[in-house]
Amino acid sequence: MASITASHGDPHAVDHHHEETNWFLKYCWSTDHKIIGLQYMFTGMAMALMGAFFIYVVRMQIAFPGHPVPGFGIVSPAAYNAAATLHGSIMIFWVAMPLIIAAFGNYIIPLMVGADDMVFPKLNRLSYQLFLLSALILIASFFVPGGGFGGAWTSYPPLSASGAFNLTPMGSTMWLLAVAIEFVAFLVGGINFIVTAMNARARGMSFTDVPIVVWMIVLSSILFMMSVGPLVAGAVMLLMDQNFGTHFFDPKHGGDPVLWQHLFWFFGHPEVYVVLLPPMGIVAEIIPVFSRKKLFGYRTIIYTAIATGVLSFFVWAHHQFVAGIDPRMANVFSATTVLISIPLAEMCFAYIATLYGSSIRFAVPMLWALAFVGEFLIGGSTGIFLGASGADIHLHDTYFVIAHFHYTFFPIAIIGTFAGLTYWFPKMFGRHLNEFWGKVHFWGTIIPFNFIFIPMFINGLAGDPRRYYSYEHFPQLATPGLQALRMTSTIATVVMLGFQVVFLVNFVVSLTRGRKAEANPYQANTLEWAAASPPPHGNFPVLPTVYRAPYEYNHPDREVDYWPQNEEPKEAIAVVSQAASEEATR
Repeated sequence: MASITASHGDPHAVDHHHEETNWFLKYCWSTDHKIIGLQYMFTGMAMALMGAFFIYVVRMQIAFPGHPVPGFGIVSPAAYNAAATLHGSIMIFWVAMPLIIAAFGNYIIPLMVGADDMVFPKLNRLSYQLFLLSALILIASFFVPGGGFGGAWTSYPPLSASGAFNLTPMGSTMWLLAVAIEFVAFLVGGINFIVTAMNARARGMSFTDVPIVVWMIVLSSILFMMSVGPLVAGAVMLLMDQNFGTHFFDPKHGGDPVLWQHLFWFFGHPEVYVVLLPPMGIVAEIIPVFSRKKLFGYRTIIYTAIATGVLSFFVWAHHQFVAGIDPRMANVFSATTVLISIPLAEMCFAYIATLYGSSIRFAVPMLWALAFVGEFLIGGSTGIFLGASGADIHLHDTYFVIAHFHYTFFPIAIIGTFAGLTYWFPKMFGRHLNEFWGKVHFWGTIIPFNFIFIPMFINGLAGDPRRYYSYEHFPQLATPGLQALRMTSTIATVVMLGFQVVFLVNFVVSLTRGRKAEANPYQANTLEWAAASPPPHGNFPVLPTVYRAPYEYNHPDREVDYWPQNEEPKEAIAVVSQAASEEATR
């Protein structure tokens, strides 16, 4: 981290002198938070391409069972299981977490709190190196004897505990090792996020002056730290079952496979909110900027985010209504599942209230932010059915669950990422994305997305179980009507994946040919827009001082409709000018 020194009598001047480095040291061995953020971003994008390919294989097999899949060939049952498992694992652990939390957290937290870097730069570098190692181990597992792990991303034993059952003894162990290392990487990174936001804030920045997205990333890091311990313990036990002859989860020898479900979902459901809160924060940054209106309910949003985090530790067993848990406890978890929707609904309504009566500019980041709110509300409302233990008995493990999950997780991992990336692209790269092609990509993603998953609600209600290689041998499910819906979802998947090429081309071309961006192209208030685009080493020539909250738009005392956090009040400028005049006359 650049050292803070007194320069010309200013205690907030920053010494940015550093030795020139070669390409490898600058881009592969850097401790600069911005480079590390970009490393996470590009690695997450590469993993997203893998996850997209795997779901393409899965959907083509479901729609056209037994036919060769272009670019892959005949899909065997083992390959289908592996593709389905790896799609879920990659998109959750190696796409959502690095993009939504690590990439944006690393890049924007120091900028938004007015710091020159993370508090622990070398620890930050270690975090990415561990994450990259975990990704390489996962990729290597594709090529070991037996292929990649095929026991589903939830890794339920006894299927996952024995190579005799999952037929991928090396792949399952490497998958588990990769997940464990990735968790360590995010524990290390989370320490930096929390300490930087707490201890490295700019002079004058109180907790109520901190932007919502910083609050959300810090809260998600705390949630992750508090919830991951039981799963790490379970992973060690499962690793021992796989390789050292123990029987923690083997009922034949006195073990309990349901124990893994408790350990997994005690982490797994807070994990949903670990990755949900940061995109909620991203949306909270975008909506005030493009509606030119103060964010409604700043404190309410923070309180509801904290309440969501607390309640997330009391809902995990709604995944286990059919696993033999005590029905009396099912009633408790049904109640907490419905209860947790209240703070989330409050956050969404706060965003809608911000839009009310505002002057909305439908720029590409704003389109993604609005889509996030709309699609996520569908996911939240359909979750109420699964939270009711009676309804869940019929819907559990059907395509209704997949549709609900993707209406919550697609807004988190994909829509949230595109919202943040299109919003901060000018700051990150000093260029603007092409607005026209950005809108083409937006509509080419959102419309097919709904055509993918709305039919799955219908299939799930009809009883379609998920993770089935083919429905041909089940006459009640192999009807022309249900198969037509499966084909609709598959065709929409291919169309949506095709439109991602538009984004990739727009992204690459805009890096060199996009319109150059000034420091504050959106006339926004938060501190990252006080730095150059892209920010230099050390971020600011002089560390900023904060004078106000981050969302002061259309203030009645201002001629312009924005008021940057670091802009000195007129009264302070007048006092300084008067003092200077008095000094000159002496």
